[in-house]
Amino acid sequence: MFYFAVLLAAGAALAVLLPREPISLAGWGAFKDSVRLASPATKLLVFGIYMMISCTFLPLNTSWITAAVAMEQYAVTGELWTTVLAVSVVGAAASTMANLNDYHVFTLLLRHHRVARVRHLRMYKSAIRWFERAPFALTFIFNLLPIPVDVARMLAATHRYSRLLFAAANFLGRFIRYGVIAYVTYRLADKGYVAVIVLLALAFVMALGRLAMGVTRRTRNRTTQ
Repeated sequence: MFYFAVLLAAGAALAVLLPREPISLAGWGAFKDSVRLASPATKLLVFGIYMMISCTFLPLNTSWITAAVAMEQYAVTGELWTTVLAVSVVGAAASTMANLNDYHVFTLLLRHHRVARVRHLRMYKSAIRWFERAPFALTFIFNLLPIPVDVARMLAATHRYSRLLFAAANFLGRFIRYGVIAYVTYRLADKGYVAVIVLLALAFVMALGRLAMGVTRRTRNRTTQ
């Protein structure tokens, strides 16, 4: 209920602000200029609402809008570090609320005996053993990296992982992820393809880091056995 209350409040605030904004639909150029002149509150509300509705059941892409509100000419504040901070905090908070709502929905679904049968599957038992080794780290990594399917989120719900720690891992991962996107976009947006290449390279490097951590852990476990 809290999730829907916050979403409704954000929508109501946006409905109040939009009539006061110089949003123009008279051509693409006029629209871009009006978006550039929109207030920081309006930009952040649109951004936050989009992030809150992006969830497992509505898997919207979050990278493009993060970059959109961080482009220098359209940035939330018009200054690098305040823009990065605002985008990181609002994006991380909104995404964390969406993920907590997913957690709640998964928990409710598991109360149905047919859905609860998943806990008896061999694949699930293997996955949950993997998750139990480092639940906070895995939840953090799945939020840090732009992975289409967040398996850790589902496993956290089925494992009844602490919601407080779940929220903390979500917020931290998304804060860093959106902060990196906002910073790179603000600094390199005028170079177009360069920004895209850098973002892809960052995702690739982080994925390699995750793989290296897994290999190192398995090697260490083998040597200690």
